[in-house]
Amino acid sequence: MSAATAFKILTAQQWAEFERDRVFRGAPIDIADGYIHLSSAEQVEGTLEKHFAGQSGLHIAEVDLTLLGDAIRWEEARGGALFPHLYGDLPIDAVVTVTKRD
Repeated sequence: MSAATAFKILTAQQWAEFERDRVFRGAPIDIADGYIHLSSAEQVEGTLEKHFAGQSGLHIAEVDLTLLGDAIRWEEARGGALFPHLYGDLPIDAVVTVTKRD
């Protein structure tokens, strides 16, 4: 599986820290699992529903996977679907666009 971009959903606080630090080292679930969870374009809505229901002030960062090289692995997750996982830190320079979702 491969795509040029994937998406990371961040809370307002996580986005503010990402902008400040210029690198994202992961949300608590990412740190616990040992990689940063990303979603393909087709998976974003399902991820929002499953993990972010009822939350406001979210930021959806579109990430250029080509800049992350071998740190990206497509692995089975929810329902056997392949999800992009980032084994390493996410530099802000890899973010192509960000959309705020209230």
